Formats: sequence, structure tokens, C-alpha cells
Amino acid sequence: MLRLTRKVFVDLSIWMIGFGLLIGLIFPFFALSLGIPSPFVLTPWFFAACIAAGFAVGAMNIALARSVVGERLRLLAERMSFVTSRLKGMAHGESAEKCTPDHCAIQVDSDDEIGDSTRAFNQLIEALALSIETETAVRTFTEMLVSELDVHQLTEQALALLLQHTGADGGAILIEADGEIRVAASQGIGSAHLLANNDRVRSALRTERRHMVKLPEDLVVDGMLAQFRPREVVIDPVLHKEVVLGAVVLASGQGFSAEDRNRLDVFERGLALALHNALLYHRLQTLAALDPLTGAYNRRFGMARLREEFQRAVRLNLPLGILMFDIDYFKRINDTYGHLAGDRVLARVAKTARSVLREGDVLIRYGGEEFIAVLPAASLHDLEYVSERLRHMVEDLVLMDGDQAIRATVSIGATAYPDTDVEDDTALVDRADKALYTAKSGGRNRVVVT
Repeated sequence: MLRLTRKVFVDLSIWMIGFGLLIGLIFPFFALSLGIPSPFVLTPWFFAACIAAGFAVGAMNIALARSVVGERLRLLAERMSFVTSRLKGMAHGESAEKCTPDHCAIQVDSDDEIGDSTRAFNQLIEALALSIETETAVRTFTEMLVSELDVHQLTEQALALLLQHTGADGGAILIEADGEIRVAASQGIGSAHLLANNDRVRSALRTERRHMVKLPEDLVVDGMLAQFRPREVVIDPVLHKEVVLGAVVLASGQGFSAEDRNRLDVFERGLALALHNALLYHRLQTLAALDPLTGAYNRRFGMARLREEFQRAVRLNLPLGILMFDIDYFKRINDTYGHLAGDRVLARVAKTARSVLREGDVLIRYGGEEFIAVLPAASLHDLEYVSERLRHMVEDLVLMDGDQAIRATVSIGATAYPDTDVEDDTALVDRADKALYTAKSGGRNRVVVT
């Protein structure tokens, strides 16, 4: 279109009024063709009336255009300005809550170019809101990841955010440790522990590729508040530098959109790095806490654990038992068979002790050939049973050093809180130490429980 000025409505006004004046000039001659007598038509007043009518029609068209089209364009411009101001505010840390389709979208009330422009604007707002939501979710996810090194807390929080931002109704995070797959966190899935041996999970880990599974309608997954029928399950291996760290399993009752999958890709890149760091930190912490020869806690970390368990027992009014034992005549073993053989005896006795103790019990290398075992919720009767079992198992051990058979025995002193009235964990250890001294004084290879 030929432009006369830099303003569309000014151009439109000029062209409409000009067209109206042209029609006013032509209309008298058109009237003649209709048979109207020329004395009525070819007069100055008739020409003036036609020109005035053309001008009025042109002006009225301009007013209608400004009212019908201009108002919609002004509304579109106002909403664009509002979105621009919100984006500038977000750049300075303001909330993005008002930059959503609910606040910015315009009602589409025409099926023409104006309606197309409005629809395009609304689609832009929806895409912008989705982008902002994704950016916010990624930032929240990243902030959580970089601030958490505890594997349990990391996986629990990561799973909660994954469920919140990917449309999943339930899920689990599995990690690989020492060649075994275990569930580190789960939510909304019944019998999540079975995932570790699931064929599809193992296939995803083996192939290092995402598996999308469409589930049959009769399969029900237990939800947190109710049961839901999953429509789709995604199994995604978590890799860091081409090393499999674990897998994310998410189930959705509605299925996953392309945006859900894109977010999952972004989240998992951050999760892989954070999980790698957390697992590395856990390994370093474990190495720092363990005695390298026996695999028991070293004295510093072990006594800190004993203090924690004692405080917990006092707070919850629960029993707490400890065993103190050492290897009888250990110096003689070293002198006779050498220190390497002595180290083997230490390691084997520690291994035997761990096999006797429960999963939640704590084994501490207290010093040299002396150990302490902490048994939460154990009574004096429990201690006597465990001590005798340990004593018999060590007595039955036979270690071969070439052609020579090495045998060892242990003496054990045991005590428990609150059966023993002690004020702190140090007093409890002193009590067990005295019981151990009594056992050794009484001939060794004995158990004394006080």
C-alpha cells in the first residue's frame, strides 16, 4: 500500500477522505446516468452536497476504524508493554507470577487478521510463561543440587521436584553402589524396592538409553493419596561422563508431553553431576571414618557415633548396649607368626564380629587389638547372647599361615544403659572396660556382663 506518512491511521484518513471526495465529485454524473434532470444535478449546491456527503462518509469510516480496529491494537500494545515491563522487572529479581496467560492473554473475538494477531500474541504469552516456568524450575532444581551432598536428602528432594515439574504422579530414583542397584528415594509407587530387579530398568541401565513404556490399563500403581492407573512410564539412566550412576523412574496417569521430556533432560544433566559429587563425598566420608585394615569405624568417628547413640537412648528412654573385646595374647601371635599374620587375624576377627552384629550396630576399632561394638536397643540378656556367639565363632576360627594353623580367642566385657547407672557415654565405656579386665583376669576367652 502507498504510504503517505509514518502513521497508519493518518494514511487511512487521507485515503478514505480523498476517496469520499472523489465519490462526491463523480456522483452527480452518475445521477445524470440514472435519468435525473441536469438542472437538478449540474448545480453548485448539488456538487457541494455530494462532496460534503463523501467527506462525511470518509470521516465516519475513519472513526469506525479507530473504534473497531484501533481499540484492539491499543489493547494489544498495552499488553505488550505490560509484558515488557514484567520481563524487565524479572531481570532485576522481581516475581514472574503476573506474566502468565491469566494476566496477559487477550480474548480472541474475530476471525480475521486482527484475530490472527491476537492468537499469535496469546501463543507468545503461553510460550513465554512456559519458558519462565521451566527456567524457574531449573533454577530451583539447580540451587537444591549444589547445596546438598547427602545422597538420601539429595535424591528425596530431587524426586519431589521432578514429580512437581514433569507431570509425573509417582516415581523413584535408583543408584548404583558397589555393583548393586538400590532405591535411594521413592514416592507414589508401591513396592518400589522391586524396581532394582526390574528387567526394563536393567535394560535401560545396560543400554544407557531412555525407555518409554506404555502400560496396560489393568496395571495399578499405588499412589500417595489414592491409586492411579499409569498411562506411561519413563525409565531414564543417569550418566556422568558415560558412567551409569543410577536411573530415574517416573510414572504418569496422563502421559508425558514433549515439554515434560525436555525438562527431564535438563534436570537429569544437573542431577547426574550432583549425584556424582554426593556419591564421591559419601565415599570420602566413609574412607575417612573407617579403619583401612579391619573396615570398622576408627576411634574418632566411632566414639562420635557412640555419643550420638547414647544421647538418643537417653532422649527416647531406650536401652543401649556395648561390648568391649580384644584378642587374647595378640602380641604372642605377632611375635610367633609375624605382623602380616597378625593383621590377618585382626581383619578376620573384625569380619566375624560384623557377621554377628545386626545391620544397625556399630563396630569400632578402639585401639590395637581392642574393639567396641555399640548395640542400640540391646538389653543385658541380648549382650550376653551376642557376646557368647562372638566368642565361640572366634574360637572356632582357623587361619592358615603356610603349614601352620593360627588360632585366636577373645575376651569380652559388656554392659548396657540404663541397667548400668552411668551419666554419659564415657562412663559406659569405662564400665565395659572394667568388665573386660575382669574377663581377662579370670583366664581369658570369657564373657563378663555387668
